[in-house]
Amino acid sequence: MVVCEKCGSDANLVKSGFVRGKQRLFCKACSVHFTVGSPHRESPKVPHQTTIVDIAKALGVAPSTVSRALNGSTDINAFTRREILRVASEMDYRPNLLAQSLHRGETHTLGVVIPDIERPFFAGVLAGIQKVATEAGYRVMICQSNESHSTETLNVQALVASRVDGLLISHSKETTSFEHIKLQLKKGLPIVHFDRVCNEVETSKVVQEDFEGSFLLVEHLILQGCRHIAVLAGPRELLISNARLEGYKAALKKYGLSLNEELIYHSNFKKGESLEALENWLYLPQSPDGIFAVHYANAIEILTELKKRNIKVPSDISIVGFGDELIAELIDPSLTVFHLFPFKVGETAAALLIDTIIHKENVQPVVKTVKGELIIRQSSLRATSL
Repeated sequence: MVVCEKCGSDANLVKSGFVRGKQRLFCKACSVHFTVGSPHRESPKVPHQTTIVDIAKALGVAPSTVSRALNGSTDINAFTRREILRVASEMDYRPNLLAQSLHRGETHTLGVVIPDIERPFFAGVLAGIQKVATEAGYRVMICQSNESHSTETLNVQALVASRVDGLLISHSKETTSFEHIKLQLKKGLPIVHFDRVCNEVETSKVVQEDFEGSFLLVEHLILQGCRHIAVLAGPRELLISNARLEGYKAALKKYGLSLNEELIYHSNFKKGESLEALENWLYLPQSPDGIFAVHYANAIEILTELKKRNIKVPSDISIVGFGDELIAELIDPSLTVFHLFPFKVGETAAALLIDTIIHKENVQPVVKTVKGELIIRQSSLRATSL
């Protein structure tokens, strides 16, 4: 215990800075200044997260002095700065990054809205986003719309309320109104679309080769000898679904095959719908000899159902699907797909958003396409082909 050198009491002592490396004290009862040993022995250990105020109290200096020292200011005594830094280290001081970010008007946080976190495609996208964000010093907040427009709108509102620096979004199947996006753009929030994009707003976008990939898949079926090719399309409102349908039509046109509307079935990617489509096709006067599903999971469902009915794949009906995951390779027969490289999609989208955040006024919206790859497997390879 430290007591006054004159009166021997500790009741009226206050800290009043340093003198030659020693703590300077003042006794209010005696009006006497004196010094004691190194403040190193006096640094308190606090149970809570150390603040600037804690350091200031430990050293007998003003919080503003501590703040300036921690921020590298040169307008304070060099010895005082060293002591502040030393005691801050001993007390395990960690700056409040959120408070600092809010003071600068930024949080170094990216908001992400996806339709379905359980889908392997979006899981891969998120991995790519996280990689780029972490390397750039950003955190990631993820929301899932569950394919609901209203939930998507609430997701955006929640992320904006959390002060994200920018937003990455892939729209739900239900989303046909984009006022929630237009509102945030007017406020200056950087936004990048990926996968399911919106052409009503001027944002940077990351897309896949939806038209090109579908064309290649259907062309492959044609070159394997298929002449009556059915397509399980997605919702009519989805841009990617329409682009994939157009790729299907273009391939038929190139090879002089007529378009049969009875072979086109629009769905919401649900299992029951894919099986309903198959049931309809099998009872047509001319059933299909090839099936293209714009979502690979539906292709797998159809393939499994055909096996249950003892319909041979690919000799009776060949099947291909847009998108890929491990099960597509493991199923028997393995599924021919157009692989999308979701990790690359996430990397590209995150890099675009961070560039937009950093440069804001000087960045013009761009559209970047992540190229895919046709992977031919057993579900479409026939013994006899063109």
